[in-house]
Amino acid sequence: MRKQLRRADERLRVALVTGACSGIGRALATRLGSLGYELILVSNRAAELAATAQEIGAAHAVVVHTIVSDLARPEAAEELYQVVRDKGLQIDILVSNAGFFFFGEAVDASPERAKAMLQLHVVTPSLLCTCFGRDMRERGRGHILIVSSISAWRDFPGISYYGASKKYLRGFARALRSEMAVYGVKVTCLAPGPTATNLYDTDVVPVKRAQRLGIMMDAGTVAESGLRAMFAGRAEHIPGLLARIMTLFSVLVPQWAIDLLRRRAPWLPKRKGAP
Repeated sequence: MRKQLRRADERLRVALVTGACSGIGRALATRLGSLGYELILVSNRAAELAATAQEIGAAHAVVVHTIVSDLARPEAAEELYQVVRDKGLQIDILVSNAGFFFFGEAVDASPERAKAMLQLHVVTPSLLCTCFGRDMRERGRGHILIVSSISAWRDFPGISYYGASKKYLRGFARALRSEMAVYGVKVTCLAPGPTATNLYDTDVVPVKRAQRLGIMMDAGTVAESGLRAMFAGRAEHIPGLLARIMTLFSVLVPQWAIDLLRRRAPWLPKRKGAP
């Protein structure tokens, strides 16, 4: 029988979650709230953020702060750090989760969209870990949970920007973990597989059907599994057996098979006259 999820260290009181008003981020925030943590929820969607904060606060009788911020801006990380300091709060648990997804060839991506993804997936999480991690190092305790993806294990056509940015997060988390471990700060990389969230365009991806078939996991299940891994101090965690099998398969599949898939794939463009 699985043990009940409990707070790992009673000295840790405040958790900050980015991308907190939907999907895995909302599920993580809700579960942390159920454990009694004071929360700081961050998103660029003001109305949804307020509704999420009200719901979690009412359900679990915890204090929930909200900060509306577009984390895809170059100055976002340092601004967020300063806002938290101005509130007189110290972050004990940092959950870097905010992200978005688009599919298509790299050369077809708009520069604005590409820059936003790199800023949101690479620059802002790194600087948040730098700013808040420095304070955790001084206190000698804390948790950092960085949400990556199983796409970090293998490069696939159509997700050049997304996959590469998630691979960066995985590598950054591994290096940061080694640096921070000697100070008593634990760093975990959560790498979900396909998860039923609004990350996907439902006109393209049949999310509900995929969830019914067990191809996609529920966000709450991913969050529960991820927090268990974080509190246990694990380096990396892929929730779900199917996601682990998919990851292993992606690592083992030969490059020629990926190249063949690219040539035959109906969802990516082909050169005129190509077979």
